[in-house]
Amino acid sequence: MEESTSMYCNLGILEKLNDESVQEIIESYNGFCATTNSLLNGGRDIAVGKEFVTHVRSLCKHGLQSLAHGHFLRSLEETFERTFVSKFWRHFDVYSKVAVLEKNKPLIYDDEVHEVLCKALEEICMEIQYQEKCLFMLVHAIESPRDCSLEGKPILDSEVHLFAKYQLMVSSVLMASLPPHFPEMLYWYFKGRLEELSTIMDGELEDGNDSQDKDDMDLDEKGKQRTGEMDIDQSNNHGKFSEKSKLVKHIGKVVHDLRTLGFTSMTENAYASAIFSLLKAKVHNLAGEDYRSSVLEPIKAWIQAVPLQFLNALLAYLGESESYDSPTAGLKSPLASRPLCCPGTHNPSEGLVRWRLRLEYFAYETLQDLRIAKLFEIIVDYPESSPAIEDLKQCLEYTGQHSKLVESFISALKYRLLTAGASTNDILHQYVSTIKALRTIDPTGVFLEAVGEPIRDYLRGRKDTIKCIVTMLTDGTGGNPNGSGNAGDSLLEELNRDEENQENIGVDDGFNIDDKQAWINAVWYVFSIMICF
Repeated sequence: MEESTSMYCNLGILEKLNDESVQEIIESYNGFCATTNSLLNGGRDIAVGKEFVTHVRSLCKHGLQSLAHGHFLRSLEETFERTFVSKFWRHFDVYSKVAVLEKNKPLIYDDEVHEVLCKALEEICMEIQYQEKCLFMLVHAIESPRDCSLEGKPILDSEVHLFAKYQLMVSSVLMASLPPHFPEMLYWYFKGRLEELSTIMDGELEDGNDSQDKDDMDLDEKGKQRTGEMDIDQSNNHGKFSEKSKLVKHIGKVVHDLRTLGFTSMTENAYASAIFSLLKAKVHNLAGEDYRSSVLEPIKAWIQAVPLQFLNALLAYLGESESYDSPTAGLKSPLASRPLCCPGTHNPSEGLVRWRLRLEYFAYETLQDLRIAKLFEIIVDYPESSPAIEDLKQCLEYTGQHSKLVESFISALKYRLLTAGASTNDILHQYVSTIKALRTIDPTGVFLEAVGEPIRDYLRGRKDTIKCIVTMLTDGTGGNPNGSGNAGDSLLEELNRDEENQENIGVDDGFNIDDKQAWINAVWYVFSIMICF
């Protein structure tokens, strides 16, 4: 309210003017309105600039700068909204149905989307640049050798204020007419570009692995490289680097133009969603159904090779790659208290460090959820599945979501193992594998105790449990023809621990004294057999 009144606060000066001055002001204002219209509308006659400046300075001489500001900004807004906004959004009418975007993904990944977006941004940014040029002409017209201030404020501050108001106007007008499908279209654009970048980077990673296998080259070949001769592989690598650099610049240009329109937050959300979507797909692809190899290192290598290199190049293109240790970096996030090693830079910016933390946490959590969902199968394959168990252990150490494992695995046990259709021998073997696997994840045994309790409770109700335990310890293979013969060791430890717990259980828990005593006797019987062996 205060700002709007200041626009007209100098009109009171008209009461103190003589007729000649009033007439001069009227003529100057009419000329100012006419030249403003010529500048912003119709043929955009830039030749009227000199006349425009004369009229503005005449108004300023009488203290009517605010009047000139107000009229010019309103004219800019009306012209922008009437002429450019609807034209800009019409470029994207073909993508108006979000459902079409999801069903026809090849269409979204096609270069057509890139061309349409770049063309639309180029057109509207050129218009904005022209209007900013006209606005700068207004600011320049206000300057005079004897008056270096505007209503008590430095000219520079006034210029910043006017341009800030103009940028806010551009953003407000565009956001007010934003089609609902535009953010979704941006997501598919960035997803397609990042997949293309990922393909290039995957090729570089493969080439890097192949180059490590060529260490046996003879001295002549090494000499050729020293003299600067380039082989075919080097030429291919240079071509891929150029292709990657060109792609990142194209994406950076799009991001820069979108920011010019005031779409900073929307743009960051779009490419962040695309990055996390690709990362999730990569984790799923690498994890697969093979639990005999670790996938954490390949996942982290991909994070460094693709999204972090992209973000590093993007931040550099946008001029935001300020070093973390720079004194002008401002207040640092506690999440980025220690700079991490990021690809392609020795002193990563705080923004890049924060991105790495976010991506790695997301990768750990995604892999963790995949492994927890398949933990029953992983334990069935133990110890061959040890690498998957080690990955899960690292993920849980990073995320701290151990309770998720306990709840999920207990549920899987109740529905898949502790049923009438499962033999006691199979339950015991799964129990032994569970003991070993969970002790790898949690050596303290806290989570093993929680997971093992429903198994022990269920085994107490089986009549052949003691017989199967004895068989596991006396047949030399733990009761499993394919076993390693040490299954009874882990089982005995758990049974012995269970016996100790039984001493603290009351007689009114659903079991009679004879059943409990039989269970305890079986434990000590097993223990005595183990001593003999």
